[in-house]
Amino acid sequence: MVTAKKVKKEILNIETLEMFERFINHDPKHYDIDMMVMPGTLEDKHRNCETIPALRRQFNLIYLLLTGEHDVKLGADHLQLSPNDLVIVPENTLYASDHIKNCKGYCIHFKSEFLKSQLSKSLTEEFPFFHFDAPHIINLNQSESRMIQSAFKNIIDEYGRNSPEKDSLTGNLIMILLLRVREIYRTRVKDLKKHLSRHEQLANGFKLLVEKYFIEIRTVNQYADMLCISPKHLSEVVVKTFGRSPLQIIHDILFLEAKVQLASTDKSVSEIAYYLKFDDQPHFTNFIKKRTGCSPLEFRRKL
Repeated sequence: MVTAKKVKKEILNIETLEMFERFINHDPKHYDIDMMVMPGTLEDKHRNCETIPALRRQFNLIYLLLTGEHDVKLGADHLQLSPNDLVIVPENTLYASDHIKNCKGYCIHFKSEFLKSQLSKSLTEEFPFFHFDAPHIINLNQSESRMIQSAFKNIIDEYGRNSPEKDSLTGNLIMILLLRVREIYRTRVKDLKKHLSRHEQLANGFKLLVEKYFIEIRTVNQYADMLCISPKHLSEVVVKTFGRSPLQIIHDILFLEAKVQLASTDKSVSEIAYYLKFDDQPHFTNFIKKRTGCSPLEFRRKL
């Protein structure tokens, strides 16, 4: 008999695509545990799914939202998606969604190893949008959206065929999708950088530093020193750009990581407090209580 505790752990320790389909998307079909790629539509993937718990996938995700309601917690960001938003979630990126409703679009999950024979460099070297500090949400115009939709449809059609060349052809079609995304990405990032104010550049620099160092570095003063500006100036530019204070952003991503640790590991509360570098367990307990109104153990039981 499978215990509730074990199911909860399997839901959030997402190491394989088979696990993701079975537990997050509630798909009862049989899947090969070693499968390396899974394309589909958002209608299919979200049919039984209204939220996605905080997790780290051991595979990459790309999806295009055409219509519907979909928020995203991606690293230090928490955003409401718009129609024709293309979302890129590299493997091991902290990701969650609190609200999914009536979504239409396309998506693909794939392990980096699936494209090994097609790549002459690493995936991040070939496609910089998979790097952790790259922009991961790009709003497409209608022409770009149609082009990306066509690439997704070709992948889905080929994946559904029973062909001895299926893996090779699917891999080539995924490469076409990634090359199309790279073509759009290069132009869009160039335009973004051109139009970013100095304040926005500083705020984005702070956010990337937080995503990289939030476990080790917790004070606004330390991040201000790293950016060679005053804490007051950092607070002003961050609030103006993101609508949240620097400390709120630090605590938001720290809380998201705490949720992952509580829900997807068997670590004790004291072990999680140590891992997240709190001074002691009571400090960690107080941090969780302020956010949720309950203790870490009570919060764990609700996840």
